[in-house]
Amino acid sequence: MYADIIIDITHEKLDKVFQYSIPSRLEGMLEVGTEVVVPFGRGNKETHGYVIAFSEKTDYDPAKIKEITGKAEESMAIEGKLVALAAWMKEHYGGTMIQALKTVLPVKKKEKIRQKRTVHLLLDEEAGKRQLDIYLHKNQKARARLLAGLLDQPVQEYELLTKKLNVTGTVIRTLEEQKILTVEYEDMLRNPVDYQKKTGKQIVYTEEQERAIRTFVQDYQAGKRKTYLLYGITGSGKTEVYMEMIEQIVKMGKQAIVLIPEIALTYQTVMRFYGRFGDRVSILNSRLSPGERFDQLERIRRGKVDVMIGPRSALFTPFSDLGLIVIDEEQESAYKSEQVPRYHARETAVARATMEGASVVLGSATPSVDAYFKAKQGEYTLLELTRRAKGQNLASVYTVDMREELKKGNRSIISDRLKELIEDRLQKHQQIMLFLNRRGYAGFVSCRSCGYVVKCPHCDVSLSAHRGGKLVCHYCGYETKQMNRCPECGSGYIGGFKAGTQQIEELIKRMFPQAGVLRMDLDTTKSKDGHEKILAAFANHEADILIGTQMIVKGHDFPEVTLVGVLAADLSLYSNDYQSAERTFQLLTQAAGRAGRGSAGGEVVIQTYSPEHYSIQRAAAQDYDGFYEEEINYRSLMGYPPVHQLLAVWMSGSEEEHLKKAAGYLKEFTERLNRQKKLAIIGPTAPFIEKVNDRYRQLIYIKSEEYKFLIEAKDLMEQYIEMNSGFRSLRIQFDFNPMSTM
Repeated sequence: MYADIIIDITHEKLDKVFQYSIPSRLEGMLEVGTEVVVPFGRGNKETHGYVIAFSEKTDYDPAKIKEITGKAEESMAIEGKLVALAAWMKEHYGGTMIQALKTVLPVKKKEKIRQKRTVHLLLDEEAGKRQLDIYLHKNQKARARLLAGLLDQPVQEYELLTKKLNVTGTVIRTLEEQKILTVEYEDMLRNPVDYQKKTGKQIVYTEEQERAIRTFVQDYQAGKRKTYLLYGITGSGKTEVYMEMIEQIVKMGKQAIVLIPEIALTYQTVMRFYGRFGDRVSILNSRLSPGERFDQLERIRRGKVDVMIGPRSALFTPFSDLGLIVIDEEQESAYKSEQVPRYHARETAVARATMEGASVVLGSATPSVDAYFKAKQGEYTLLELTRRAKGQNLASVYTVDMREELKKGNRSIISDRLKELIEDRLQKHQQIMLFLNRRGYAGFVSCRSCGYVVKCPHCDVSLSAHRGGKLVCHYCGYETKQMNRCPECGSGYIGGFKAGTQQIEELIKRMFPQAGVLRMDLDTTKSKDGHEKILAAFANHEADILIGTQMIVKGHDFPEVTLVGVLAADLSLYSNDYQSAERTFQLLTQAAGRAGRGSAGGEVVIQTYSPEHYSIQRAAAQDYDGFYEEEINYRSLMGYPPVHQLLAVWMSGSEEEHLKKAAGYLKEFTERLNRQKKLAIIGPTAPFIEKVNDRYRQLIYIKSEEYKFLIEAKDLMEQYIEMNSGFRSLRIQFDFNPMSTM
């Protein structure tokens, strides 16, 4: 037998299959995904690799084929099904096969499993007393103490016994050898969340929830495995629908994966699932220790887990009989990997589900334009929840034109209206959330007096301020000078936005000294349970006002919150990429959805310098369909995804001139490929941050109406890069339909 092996080296030249013979001592011990040690290269250096296939024949001279040295110690095998998924990821997102294999490996190495030891007395009382007399007669005091303790209590925990009676492990082993006692071992597989299963109330579903559940179950029972888009307004009960769908597939002996965009959402989500499924639920995320992560995989292997919850990497949970993948808040950019391969969890989940005969449910109150476009095209099945589950009305939303505030002499980031409403809520002992829209803040330049934003004349995205007084477009490389006065109204109030959550917190404490204030951002959530502590404190009404970035507006349910203030709504609106209007609409709608989830109703104040922009108007009206129609028309006109497809080629190198020359050659090669004019090639240009860790960066964009033409172009570019030595000192990455221009 021979094994096809991918060598654990990320260099493109070695990104191919090498055949090795399997020695007799390893026959039956290897499987697809096993990590092995092999001799590699002229010097036969011991190198690790992964088995991806087996065969009884070889294309080479059998006498020249090297033999596998052995299995890698302490390694984790990759689930066989996930090897095929890794191959799909390499094809669709670029990179090497070894990078794809390591992406789908949830735990890199084995960890020692903690064990609980209990000591059991084997003798009856009469025989035990006779043996005790022997020990006492021989003056064997430690053995006598141990036996006397066991005669009092025949089963005891090992650690407690040694401490209580002051005996060593040697004494216990001696009595075990004499058949007086036995030590039993039980694996202590940690569950990272303390759960208390509730005897919960019977859930009464709305008509729309029942319809969504019924559609899914009927399709599943009929053998139809589909991708569903569950489009439900904030508070419509999407999580209850997910849980019922999962319960149905678990009853059929299947397992489910639930993806959430950020660790910040884990706590509330997991507790709801624990209330339904008890300790058959587990979590995987980056804050678990290596031992805790290993324990979760061991629990899966032993069939103790039905539902896995976690961010993007939980998609690769090695379930043996996967039935359903749920992606909550599917519109979130966190589902796109920034490491090679730059996969998107949504498309990768659909690919895995197709391979394993599972279904996919994408959930959102503000679906991504990509997902809604596919639902409109019939590729996904649309399920809608248009009413809140408890019958509450949506919050009332007001927009405040900050240009008018400036004219009135109010230079504060808090508008007069928002200030009045905060005072009103504090008097009523109701809670307030203040959301600072920081996404995209570093890039664009705008006028606080009239709202004018400096845009690229060719690409209709905002220009980004670079060092040296330049404004640059990240799509086509257009440049112009930084300006000191607004070209629209002549005001000197033109520039970037500099307020952060800490400054907002200090301002609010000065304005409302009687209020309890919590801040939730990257600084305050660094500790392992930082998110949970802040959210629990706010839920327990230990503070009146919660200030934060986008992590506070996603998925949280605080019934006492009756006011949400959105500070600087424009910051994401004019970030330097084509999805800025979509992100703004989503963030504002999500923020508005945090208010009025209890019985008291809610109000939302959106502060903006661009109240006339369609994304802000549609978000204030909570009109997704109206927003989608305007946005898809813009994408179609400009040739952006999902109407057209986009490939970003990221290049970096330590020598600026060499990098620019190489980028020029790669563009020329791509233009030669484009004889049938299936591609539009833009760039090369410098991204927003031109230099990182002493490496310069260049970016080429390629557009096409069809994804397959971009994959063909990527494959040919990879071959061209491999053949030409000038590219060897550069890092080159391919990013399909990128979420931003970085």
